[in-house]
Amino acid sequence: MKKAPSHSDINSLFTNSDPDQVWLKASNIIKLISPDYDSTIAQTTFDDVVRLFRGEFPGYCQIRTLYHDLHHTLDVFLCAVRLMHGVHISGTRLTDLELTIIMMGALLHDIGYAQRIGWETGTGAQYTLSHVGRGIKFTKRYITEHGFPTILADSLNFIIRCTDPAESVPEIDFPDERTHLLGQIVSSADLTGQMADRTYLEKLLFLYLEFEEANFGNYESIHDMLARTQAFYDRIRMKLENDLGGINKRLAFHFKAVYGIEKNFYLDSIDKNITYLTQITKQSEEKHLAMLKRGGIVEKSERLLAQKKA
Repeated sequence: MKKAPSHSDINSLFTNSDPDQVWLKASNIIKLISPDYDSTIAQTTFDDVVRLFRGEFPGYCQIRTLYHDLHHTLDVFLCAVRLMHGVHISGTRLTDLELTIIMMGALLHDIGYAQRIGWETGTGAQYTLSHVGRGIKFTKRYITEHGFPTILADSLNFIIRCTDPAESVPEIDFPDERTHLLGQIVSSADLTGQMADRTYLEKLLFLYLEFEEANFGNYESIHDMLARTQAFYDRIRMKLENDLGGINKRLAFHFKAVYGIEKNFYLDSIDKNITYLTQITKQSEEKHLAMLKRGGIVEKSERLLAQKKA
């Protein structure tokens, strides 16, 4: 009989700041899907993406976007690995190549924020509207330079497009249903993984700063963004259910296999975040930031705002 998860176990699902621990967790899950899986390409990509975010990748400076940071990518990556396990054991068997495509898609979906040395300005958030296209170009070049199979670039062109908020997934002309499925997995992991983060509400302050830098959106203030996030979540929930086929619900199969409990801890965490957001927005604006206490994010955001105004 499997051991039920402790409170600490559940919290650790969303503690993804240590790349070594994230890769270890992912490797253990991959073994459940395909014990003989060759992880060379996936691990090379993982290591290179970590180096890109840290400013250790040749020719590129450190990725400095506040919201779309390394932690975000690791959140999405591990959610994608858990989801592909849930999909696999629910009856939709995935090939080893498809596992590689899913993992690369999750790792590279925001790589369009990266800037070459000598060409960097700001944090990279100015590429908010173009980061998907930039990421696809980077991915194609990266695959070619490493001598990876060209089929990866062909597939990832569609997979990464699925993570573009401006793209309608049902209108993408996928080459086949399997590529469509992989796109649904990665896009679902992107949305589910970030909104389940225990500091998601605090990180909205970082997202607000990114949007300001990009001159994107029409938010009057962080308070306005908080107030409108409930409606945003309602739209995302519909997208997950309709455009993405409700595939994120198959995370429950993963947790049943691991913990013996058919429960979707990601959706539970999202519900808790949105419930708390409702409590926050019922208060006066003066009390909003005092209710966002995790990770020192409010303090850092206030310092950055003060610097911009100075």
